[in-house]
Amino acid sequence: MKKPKELTISKNLCFLRKQYQFSLEEIAEKLGVTRQTVSEWETGEAIPDLVNTLAFADLYDVTVNDLVSFNETAIGSKIPPKGKHMFGIVKVQERGQIVIPKDARNIFDINKGDNFVLLGDESPESFGLALVPVELFLGFSDVLLEQLRNGEGQTGKTRES
Repeated sequence: MKKPKELTISKNLCFLRKQYQFSLEEIAEKLGVTRQTVSEWETGEAIPDLVNTLAFADLYDVTVNDLVSFNETAIGSKIPPKGKHMFGIVKVQERGQIVIPKDARNIFDINKGDNFVLLGDESPESFGLALVPVELFLGFSDVLLEQLRNGEGQTGKTRES
């Protein structure tokens, strides 16, 4: 039998409450419990039931799995919002290759031979690179091209408007 993950819900509840700048009283009010109950959950004296765990996950926009077992120390980053991932650090090889981590390949169904468009942004507030599947990028491009052919601009107005 696989060893169960360490439960880190208390640390995560405390971290997320502080990150969202909520007081114990505000959380208690949102969940319909006492301040003391929230405090016990954050200190590990008690564990929230499933209904409250789901409420916390919705409130903080995280997955239940991350709320319950995300280990900041082991992962090296803060608990991510739902659908956002940190797969670790990749190193650029001599000829510019990078290896996409297995978890990323599994989640995004990336297979040998798949093609991507590599996009880049140089602006300081959003500096970085992004990989977009060719099919998705071309589909988006087709929509834009069709809008241009129909005389629609960015606002969706036609030339006749």
